[in-house]
Amino acid sequence: MDKGGFRCVECSENAPELHRDYSNGILKITICQSCQKPVDKYIEYDPVIILIDALLCKTQAFRHILFNTSLNIHWKLCVFCLLCEAYLRWSLLPGSEQSTDPADIIRYTKEWEFYGMFGLAALELLAFCGSVLFFLWVAVARLRGGTLEFSLLVRALLLSCYGKCLLIPAVIWEHDYSPLCLGLIKLFVLTSNSQAIRVILNSSRRVSLMAVGLGLLSETCVAQLCKKLPWSIQDTLTLTSAPP
Repeated sequence: MDKGGFRCVECSENAPELHRDYSNGILKITICQSCQKPVDKYIEYDPVIILIDALLCKTQAFRHILFNTSLNIHWKLCVFCLLCEAYLRWSLLPGSEQSTDPADIIRYTKEWEFYGMFGLAALELLAFCGSVLFFLWVAVARLRGGTLEFSLLVRALLLSCYGKCLLIPAVIWEHDYSPLCLGLIKLFVLTSNSQAIRVILNSSRRVSLMAVGLGLLSETCVAQLCKKLPWSIQDTLTLTSAPP
């Protein structure tokens, strides 16, 4: 982070530094001039504690991660989560059992099914993020005359999708993928998205919930549209994988 780009994790006020380095390696945490509390208490915490607070969707933990760290793994995390989601969807397709026969042509067709599921997941994520950014641009930038940092918002949205990593245990231990389990994971991801928007904009819960709701609606519409197209990706994959 550049100097002056820090935020207080308690009140979200700008801060010039997180700590002051004295001689002999002595560090003193900076006190916020607005709330008179440490600017970022998490710089002394173990990463495991920070992760737990982030899983609990605590505002202070989100501010620490989004403003006071140089964590730039959002694109890698995005691809990783899309791979997990694509594998889950692919495994739910009929006839997706793996074949060990190298001469099995359908085996390679199923591989293209996985790529198709990855494309669908990426398209839905694009629709979600695009709708959220458009709503925030209209509600904040146009109506209220504020400014938006789109790069920071995109980073926040992608990082807050970390809840999709909860699909990994289900894939490893071959869970039955019950609708309740998947619904809870989706609810957790949306909650994290809403909290990330609140932290970035320092706005009310209503604005973030409306943005996430519009994004979810757009994502659902794209998913249903892909299913109802005459020659959708899923129909094409099903036809190509069907035995002659």
